[in-house]
Amino acid sequence: MPRILIALVIFLLPFQLFAAETATQPEQFEAEVEQLEEPLYSPFIERYVLDELKSLRTDMAANRAELIQMMVDRELSAVDKAVNYATNTVTYFFYLIAAASSILVLVGWSSIREIKERVHTLADQEINSLVTEYEQRLRAIEQQLSKETQQIEENREKIERTQEVQSLWLRAGQETNPANKIAVYDQIMAIRPYDTEALTYKADAVLEISEPQWAINLCHQALESDPDNGHAFYQLACAHTALAQLDEAVHYLQRAVNCSETYREQSQNDPALSPLQSYPGLDEILKPGGEG
Repeated sequence: MPRILIALVIFLLPFQLFAAETATQPEQFEAEVEQLEEPLYSPFIERYVLDELKSLRTDMAANRAELIQMMVDRELSAVDKAVNYATNTVTYFFYLIAAASSILVLVGWSSIREIKERVHTLADQEINSLVTEYEQRLRAIEQQLSKETQQIEENREKIERTQEVQSLWLRAGQETNPANKIAVYDQIMAIRPYDTEALTYKADAVLEISEPQWAINLCHQALESDPDNGHAFYQLACAHTALAQLDEAVHYLQRAVNCSETYREQSQNDPALSPLQSYPGLDEILKPGGEG
């Protein structure tokens, strides 16, 4: 847990320093925000936090397994004590029978034989009852251990998938070839089907190879899972602009701006949307509450 706290402090420290520095300089803060071209965080810090989370879950799983093992040992100890108690009870009972048999010897051997057989029968029944009861308890413990093991395995697989997806996103960010980017996004969706972020970024890469209709299909798939995905609306605007369908492009750009105001400024500097700059009344349409 201390390692997680240290990682979170390291992750949040740049934001705190940046906020303290710009608290008394609002104009400089706005200028620096306008010039930002990449996020303030580092993917490697995210990877470090994920590794620490994996280590923490592994430690928790080990502690849980140790606790269950202690429970099993305690149950086995109780079984051993119960069996010893039953054995001692039967032994003392036989001593009583031996004492009684010396008195009953004058009665006849047949009576003593009947008593002996009855004692053996009762002892066998008691021992079988104890064995059956503790076998059921052990079976229940085994089932609980199996469930816990399965849960630990599922958590491990989730962590591995998350790490693999994170590495693929890092790889996609380093790729400059659109075809290679598309291949990486396909690998991400093979791990996480219908990942809306992967679909929209794949649509962006598809537009780079001049496949606007393909990009439109990808964006609609993303909107089926996330109807308010602003990035999908923005990519639809770019795709329809490439098809010279300016009315549809303005409509989807308006929906993107309604989701986030950042798309308004982005659309003004995006070469893919440059044909829309001459669209009549574009500024009025993109106002909050405007019609596309």
